[in-house]
Amino acid sequence: MTRDLQIEKILSNIEILSVKGNVNIYIHSLAFDSRNIEKGALFFAVKGTQSDGHKYISQCIEDGAVAIVCQEFPEELEKDICYIQVADSSKTLGEISSLFYDSPSSNLKLVGVTGTNGKTTIATLLYNLFEDLGYKTGLLSTVENYIHKSVIKATHTTPDAIQINKLMADMVNEGCEYCFMEVSSHAIAQNRIAGLEFDGAIFTNITHDHLDYHKTFKEYISAKKLFFDNLTKAAFALTNADDKNGMLMLQNTKARIKTYAVNRMADYKSKVLEKHFDGTLIQINNQEMWTPLIGDFNVYNLSAIVGTALELGQNTEEVFATVSQLKSVNGRFETIKSDSGITAIVDYAHTPDALLNVLNTINKLKIDGQQLITVVGAGGDRDKTKRPEMAKIACQNSDKVILTSDNPRTEDPEEILNDMEAGLDPVDQKIMLRITDRKQAINTACMLASENDIVLVAGKGHETYQDIAGVKHHFDDKEVLREQL
Repeated sequence: MTRDLQIEKILSNIEILSVKGNVNIYIHSLAFDSRNIEKGALFFAVKGTQSDGHKYISQCIEDGAVAIVCQEFPEELEKDICYIQVADSSKTLGEISSLFYDSPSSNLKLVGVTGTNGKTTIATLLYNLFEDLGYKTGLLSTVENYIHKSVIKATHTTPDAIQINKLMADMVNEGCEYCFMEVSSHAIAQNRIAGLEFDGAIFTNITHDHLDYHKTFKEYISAKKLFFDNLTKAAFALTNADDKNGMLMLQNTKARIKTYAVNRMADYKSKVLEKHFDGTLIQINNQEMWTPLIGDFNVYNLSAIVGTALELGQNTEEVFATVSQLKSVNGRFETIKSDSGITAIVDYAHTPDALLNVLNTINKLKIDGQQLITVVGAGGDRDKTKRPEMAKIACQNSDKVILTSDNPRTEDPEEILNDMEAGLDPVDQKIMLRITDRKQAINTACMLASENDIVLVAGKGHETYQDIAGVKHHFDDKEVLREQL
């Protein structure tokens, strides 16, 4: 479908500092990457972390751009080109992307999920819930994007602003009424959600992560909080009241505030009644529900899901009946059982807090005589400070630990393991093996396991590749486990 948008319409809908050149033109596409310029494009010169788009303005005009959004005018202005100066090109990218695609978020009930852990599970299960309730629904997540039943592969936790609005426009065209999306701290800080109209926002928790990008924990918190600061009074803001930063997130929000919790009073108060390896009996606001999902962290996830559905006006009985049928999300506490009784668990846990939550869940379900063998690594080119912490947590909460490679990316896998091992004392060292090859590490864990033992393979979850020296090789933890078991 060809789209076009008159420059004059753009100028009347955004805040501008100055305009130079020809305003009597139409644009036919948007781009912030100079490699994606088409004839009739509007190019956004964004100052990014890696490069400054202002350097590529002249090249983009040569390649067919007819208009430029920039923070600083170039020294030489081309005839018949429209130059729009703004305070922040990345913010304007979001606003114009929404305009270009006819403000699709205003035609959807859009709910965003942010926090360190739980985003994918909550967003995906909300998508599944609303589909099961009979609504055409959209999903933007780390694992997959959905437009009703159609799958579009995801490449980032939150796509760029142009992709987001195009996907949402496709959802509207498909007849979707709801859209649930993960909202990462990067996306908030980089204005990827600028111009979107949210009907609701969920805060899960905040723990040690992404300090390679945000530099300080305070900056990381501020990025998350900004999402709630920008909500309108027509939206709801649902927060985890048990998290020490849960209410801080909503300090300056105009949205109506709602809470969920296990350990304190809340609008959606949950309680665990029974827990087993095949499911959990929980109570939310005095209503009991059996769920095949396992772990205290999933009790929080389900509380947020029920709360969101009810805040969106769904019928209470229908919501509880349908939520109880929801299955676990790909790569999130997925279990594989062998004929000999060994239980293998694959989980995406790649932060200290997420790993501790999974290990605590397993240890609470373990019976006498069962041993827990944990296989864990840490990603390369990411926050190094969490590496020793994750190794320590694994050793403190497992009977045996195998440190292995995750996605080393451009780093030496041995150096990553050195960083992890630095967090271990002599007692930890006694139960730890170091096997750099991930397949060999998983196979060794399975060979070490006896009847009824538990093998946890943490860190990659749903991923079906291993990123080594910048090249993605096929690798699936679940495939390896099924072969071995």
